[in-house]
Amino acid sequence: MRFIRLCVAALIAAAAVLVATTGSAFAASATATFTKPQDWGSGFEGKYTVTNGTTTALNGWSVAFDLPSGFAVTTAWDAVMTRSGQHYTFTNPSWAPTLAAGASTSFGFNGSPGNFSAPLNCTLNGASCSGGTTNPGAPGAPGTPSVTGTTGSAISLSWAASTGTVTGYRVYEGSTVRATVTGTSATIGSLGTCTTHTYSVKAYNSVGESAANGSATGTTTGCTTPTGGKGAPYLYLGWGNPPSPTTVMNATGVKWFTMAFVLASGGCNPMWDSQRPISGGADATAIAQIRAAGGDIVPSFGGWSGNKLGPNCSTPQALAGAYQQVISAYNLKAIDIDIENSDEFENEAVQDRILNALKIVKQNNPGIKTIVTFGTSTTGPTYYGTRLINQAAALGANIDVFTIMPFDFGGGANMYQNTVNASEGLKNALKTAFGWSDATAYAHMGISGMNGLSDQQEVTTAAIWTQIRDWAKARGLARLAFWSVNRDRPCPGGGVNESCSGVAQSDWQFTSITAGF
Repeated sequence: MRFIRLCVAALIAAAAVLVATTGSAFAASATATFTKPQDWGSGFEGKYTVTNGTTTALNGWSVAFDLPSGFAVTTAWDAVMTRSGQHYTFTNPSWAPTLAAGASTSFGFNGSPGNFSAPLNCTLNGASCSGGTTNPGAPGAPGTPSVTGTTGSAISLSWAASTGTVTGYRVYEGSTVRATVTGTSATIGSLGTCTTHTYSVKAYNSVGESAANGSATGTTTGCTTPTGGKGAPYLYLGWGNPPSPTTVMNATGVKWFTMAFVLASGGCNPMWDSQRPISGGADATAIAQIRAAGGDIVPSFGGWSGNKLGPNCSTPQALAGAYQQVISAYNLKAIDIDIENSDEFENEAVQDRILNALKIVKQNNPGIKTIVTFGTSTTGPTYYGTRLINQAAALGANIDVFTIMPFDFGGGANMYQNTVNASEGLKNALKTAFGWSDATAYAHMGISGMNGLSDQQEVTTAAIWTQIRDWAKARGLARLAFWSVNRDRPCPGGGVNESCSGVAQSDWQFTSITAGF
C-alpha cells in the first residue's frame, strides 16, 4: 500500500509538472486577431489586436496578410503600412517601439469594397497570427506577369517562378480562373476581338495557394480605326456659341468629338446638362450629323459643375445602369468619365462607386473603351489622383485610358514642360500601380489641355499645343483632347472666354492640330 501511495504521488507530481509546462508553452506566444467593426457596403473597417503572450517584451512587431483579388486597403492608422500587390505589411509605429510582456495593442484600416470577410495568410513576425509557426509548404508569390503577345482572340502572359514547392499556377481574371498551367507562361484564348483584359497569377500546391504579385493588362488585336477618339476635343452645346460640328470637321479633318456633359436629373437619371434629353434633343441631332460626316463621339459624364451621376446613383450597379442608358442610346465605342469636382474626385466612396460601375460596363459591353479624366499637379497625380489609379488596379476596373488635365494647376510660363512633367508623373504612377513598362503605361495615358488662356491665365498657344501633340504622339499616348472646340477661335478683346481662346490664332487651329494626332 505504501508503494502504491508513493507511485500515485509521483504520478500526480509528474502531471502537475506536465500541466505547468504545457500551460506555459501555450501562453508563451504572440497573436494578432482580426475583427471587423464596420461594413457599409462600399467599404469596411478592419482591426487587428496584437497580444504579446510571451514573458518578454517584443522589440517591434510586423503583421502581414493578403487581401483577396478586388479588395484594397485605402487608409490605415496606428501602424506603418506598406503594400506589394495584394500583400500588405503593418509594422509598429515609431512612437511604440516595444510591446511589453502580456500587453496588447491594436491598429486599424479602412478597405474597399464592402462585404469583406477576413484577410488571408496572416503572419505576426513571420509566424502564424494564431500563434506557433506558419505552414512552410505553401509556395511564394510568383513574379509580376507581363503580356508577351496578343492576337485577335488570345493574350499570352509570362511571369517569374515562385519560391517553394509549386504544383502549378492559376491565371485569374478578377476572381475567375482563366487558365491552370505547370509552367511560367500561359495563353488565354476564346477572347473577343479588340477587348481588354487584366490578369493576375497565383502559385499553388497541395498545401495552399500563394498571393498574387501585381497584374498585367492586354488588348486583343483587330481594333478598327477610329477606336474611341484618340484625338477628340470637347464640344459643348450648353453655352459658348457652339459651332456646327460638320463645319469644324470639314475645316480641320477631325473625326471625333468628346461631347460634354452628361449629368444627373432627378436622381440617377442621365441627361445632357441635367436638362436636355439623351435621345431626340439637340445633342442627339449633332451626334447624328457627326456620324453622317464619317465621325463619332465620346460622351463625357461629369465635368466641374452641375449635378453628377456618381454621387446621385447609390450603388455601382445603379451608376452602371445610368451609363448603360447612354451607351445603348448611341451604340457607343467609348465613354469618358470626367472626375473633377470634390463631390466625386475627393470623395473616396464615390471614386470606388465609379470604378466598380465601369468594371460592370466593361463586362456588359465587350470592346468598349473606358476613359477617366481628372486633374493633376505639375509633377503628376495628386493624392486623390494616385488613389484613383491604385483603386482601379485593386478593384480590377479595367480602365483603358487615364487622362490628366494639365491646366489650372499653377503651370506658370512653360506649359509644354509642365505638361510633360505631369504626364511623366502619371506614367510613373501607372507603372507602380499596374507593374507596366514605360511603353504600356504611355499606351494607357491621355492629355486633356485647355487651349489658349486657362482660368488661371496659363498660356497654351497653338505652337505649344503642337509641341504637346508631338510629344504625346511620339510616345504612343492613347488620347489627346482639349477644352474646347467652342473656344477654338480668336478673341477680339482677349481674356478668358467661353467662346474664344484669348490668344492669337485662326479659327479651329487647335482642333486641326489635334486632328493630326
